[in-house]
Amino acid sequence: MRHGKKINHLSRTASHRKSMLANMACSLIKHKRITTTVAKAKALRKYVEPLITKSKTDTTHSRRTVFSYLQDKESVMILFDEISDKVASRPGGYTRIIRTGFRLGDNAETCMIELVDYNELLLKATDDSKSKTRRGRRRRKKSSGSTETAAPVVETVEQVSESVAEEVEPIVEEVKDEVVSEEVVEEGESEETKEDETPEQDDETKKNDE
Repeated sequence: MRHGKKINHLSRTASHRKSMLANMACSLIKHKRITTTVAKAKALRKYVEPLITKSKTDTTHSRRTVFSYLQDKESVMILFDEISDKVASRPGGYTRIIRTGFRLGDNAETCMIELVDYNELLLKATDDSKSKTRRGRRRRKKSSGSTETAAPVVETVEQVSESVAEEVEPIVEEVKDEVVSEEVVEEGESEETKEDETPEQDDETKKNDE
């Protein structure tokens, strides 16, 4: 049973595993992206990320420490001169594992492991999403400023109401005159109808009397 054994030996001896991880780390530092199996990528991530953190302090001691792991001068120079500046503001998490399916033959799960700061497409996408999203709330204006802005608004409303009233007054007077003239015409018509009805009634009353 392997209870509590966190290290994946990858079915290799200690010396073979150490040299394999050192070679994979050098390839990742030089090419910024390599393709391998998921198990090896997870082991490589634990191996190379502490070395990248060590490269942030550019001293002779840290260079010799990293060289004892990698055993490659060119990789050490690239790590301390180029990659350390690129990841200076990142507090860990320097690598990303992207699964790419299963390999033909042994059906092993493969992936691509890369340095996060060298994938320009994903960096642009994250920058665009950050620029679009707004997390902060809008601040409310102070009470003094609100009263100052409210005063001119009230004045403008009063001016508009006065101008509207001035425009409406002549229209109202015209409507009143029209209503009065219509009432006078109706009264005249009603009186004429009454006069027409009265002689007919007189004739009928005379006939009845006879």
